[in-house]
Amino acid sequence: MTERTLDAAASSACGCKVGRISEQYDLIGLDEELVSYWTDRTDDRYSTRDLAEHVNQRVLEAALDDAGLQYKDGEVENTYRLLTGDDVSSGTRVQTRKELERDAVPVEDVESDFVSHQTVYNHLTGCLEASLESPSDEERLERSRDKLGALRNRTAAVTEDTVAQLERSDVLDIGEFNVLVTVTVTCEDCKQQYTIRDLLDQGSCRCAESDA
Repeated sequence: MTERTLDAAASSACGCKVGRISEQYDLIGLDEELVSYWTDRTDDRYSTRDLAEHVNQRVLEAALDDAGLQYKDGEVENTYRLLTGDDVSSGTRVQTRKELERDAVPVEDVESDFVSHQTVYNHLTGCLEASLESPSDEERLERSRDKLGALRNRTAAVTEDTVAQLERSDVLDIGEFNVLVTVTVTCEDCKQQYTIRDLLDQGSCRCAESDA
């Protein structure tokens, strides 16, 4: 058997979503990449969120290849960001999807094949039997970011739907709009205020500076 056949056989044997899309899109060497990137003990180690983005970008790249599209370095990553990024407006996302559909890329199918970090984690620990000695601080922070990000996105989605419904019912008069949800945390000791993302990224408030 060739390396390609072996990889496809190993992926399909697990039967999970990662295995299925690995075979469907012919993502050669994906399992080896996931284990290597996740268990790397250096600063280059990938979190499961990083790995999910890696898998999804490989899926998107394969779809672009199947459509016969040419792209420059970094273009796949940027297209993925335009499709999924929290900082991307709904208008830009819609325009990106239309451009891909025009180029014969089955966007809905591709997006439905994107995986979550939990799916990747389950594949690593269940199908590939990979493990870490203990969750790193970075992993704990990533999980917290994911949890809070999901709550923020849910709040934004409910707000957007509510405003849109009121506008359609002529109860509210508003033009084209965007919804931005920001959560801030204030330390009562140093009186500094941070967005939750900045606080998690920094790892401390200014109290740590005064204690140093």
